[in-house]
Amino acid sequence: MSLRVYNTLTREKEPFVPVTPGHVGIYLCGPTVYKPPHMGHLVGPVIFDAIKRYLVHRGYKVTWVVNVTDVDDKIIDEAGKRGITFEALAREQTALYLGVLADLGIKDQIDVMPYASQHMGEIIGIIETLIAKGHAYAADGNVWFDTATDADYGKLSNRKLEDQEAGLRDLAGTGKKHPADFALWKSVKPGEPSWTSPWGHGRPGWHIECSAMSIKYLGETFDIHGGGDDLKFPHHENELAQSECCTGKQFVKYWLHNGLTRIKTKAASGEWKAEKMSKSLGNTLDARDLIDAQGPDVIRYLLLSTHYRSPIEFNEEVLANVKKAISVFTRLFERAQRLTAAPAEPASTDLTAPYEEKFHASMDDDFNTAGAIASLHECAGAINAEIEKTGVEKSKDPAVITRVSQATLRLKALAGVLGLFTVEPKKPAVDDSLAEGLMQLIIRLRAEARQKKDFATADAIRDGLAGLNIALIDRPDGTGWEKK
Repeated sequence: MSLRVYNTLTREKEPFVPVTPGHVGIYLCGPTVYKPPHMGHLVGPVIFDAIKRYLVHRGYKVTWVVNVTDVDDKIIDEAGKRGITFEALAREQTALYLGVLADLGIKDQIDVMPYASQHMGEIIGIIETLIAKGHAYAADGNVWFDTATDADYGKLSNRKLEDQEAGLRDLAGTGKKHPADFALWKSVKPGEPSWTSPWGHGRPGWHIECSAMSIKYLGETFDIHGGGDDLKFPHHENELAQSECCTGKQFVKYWLHNGLTRIKTKAASGEWKAEKMSKSLGNTLDARDLIDAQGPDVIRYLLLSTHYRSPIEFNEEVLANVKKAISVFTRLFERAQRLTAAPAEPASTDLTAPYEEKFHASMDDDFNTAGAIASLHECAGAINAEIEKTGVEKSKDPAVITRVSQATLRLKALAGVLGLFTVEPKKPAVDDSLAEGLMQLIIRLRAEARQKKDFATADAIRDGLAGLNIALIDRPDGTGWEKK
């Protein structure tokens, strides 16, 4: 099966054919860095990290660009409230963003991370071209894109120009010809950062920044442009219009929009409601706190366990289910590792082949990570069943050990295509040898109690450990333990 992707522009699934054979260019709209990253800021990076990994797995050479908007009204306002420069605020918040991406194993997957403030030359050049071609006009130090000159304006979001104009404000004092016209360049206001331009001191509008950076690093026509569904209009619509009017070429072949994170909150009436997670609504979850508390695989699994175009529900029940699902894999990995001290190569076997096929079929169907994860669970079930059926934990049959080890490593490699289980979890700072020694003593005392048929003591030991979030795991080759 060949790869097919859903294109927001055509509203259809289409065969994926890159602009340049063997090469794929991806642009993902990154953060506006004025406050610490929250859960919603992780959705796009996790999804498109998985998309890049899969395309590389398929043999493509991929260039993935994620921009940083470090010039914006929100940044200027927040910096003013804190009494620092916009540059200092942007540096501080960008560092926090890069920190969470690093912990999720994403940062090193991004090939280019351009900053808007460093691309004024490219931004001004596009604006000059748009003016020369009659698609933009200057007024009182501002430059506006003339939406009336673009017959295709609205094709991405499927909005007619006259419908958009109806709800917009009066034009008096704006210098705009039409209500739907949008800013390419803004004249400077007192106390704001500014750059020199042919129209006077000012700064760029938000939309033009992404056009300048994507074209510079990926070319005038590139393969995939991604972002949240809330960016479809006006950001991506305006980006598309100004880019194609500037170059006269198709801007992007495939537009991919991911669903938004929704968090369930309790209303005053006592009813639960799901709403978009956003800073403006005040319902965000700090990304750093989440990763530290839950670990990177929990966050990644949660965001990939639904199709990328669907909304992502977040609540305690969902979180608990994700942890339970992940434990299926971690326990299998530990189980297979105990069988042999010399790990085998991650080879495809009869145990994994059917599920590898399902995995690839799901990912080839518009990057269906939910279906791919389901196939990984089926594969884990098959390997566990083989271990039980052969009794290899007791027999230590070398041939079976090799087969199971190869299959487990192959499963882990497939999970790694989605970025799962690629980051070593942070372990608590404890004396490992002391903890292990104490646990082995407790396990031995429990075993002795069971041999004496003192089940009350044995159960008390297990229950007491459970109260400390420590689980005992009885296996054919002995008892192990894990910290939940």
